[in-house]
Amino acid sequence: MHISNEKRKRNRRRRAGITLIEMLVVITIIALFTAVAYQRFTQPLEQGRRTAAKTQIEAFMTTLMTYNIEHGRFPTQEEGLEALRPLMRKDIPPDPWTHPYVYRFPGEHGPEPEIMSYGADGQPGGEGPNEDVVSWK
Repeated sequence: MHISNEKRKRNRRRRAGITLIEMLVVITIIALFTAVAYQRFTQPLEQGRRTAAKTQIEAFMTTLMTYNIEHGRFPTQEEGLEALRPLMRKDIPPDPWTHPYVYRFPGEHGPEPEIMSYGADGQPGGEGPNEDVVSWK
């Protein structure tokens, strides 16, 4: 009887542990869920950044119009957006990707100044998250 108790204890110990294959399956499932969740959250985040850039550019354009009314001209390209600082409550913020906004005057697409964000890559052009956000569209 003593021998059968020992066998039972060994069998219980074998059954109580988790095998390496079971552990790998669980880790794989967790990784798949993480990948799916990441994709679902990055698209709205990127769209939110684009919306924030558009909103900031519109606010800059409004402030530029006020500057033009007060000074009879738009800031030169050398003065840039920093010329708007006295009209704003805070410093000129970077774009949502932490790059500085680009200011051009005279503009290439009309008589008004142009402001743009080069998107996630900080380079002109691009598609998807790297697409430019511009004041003239």
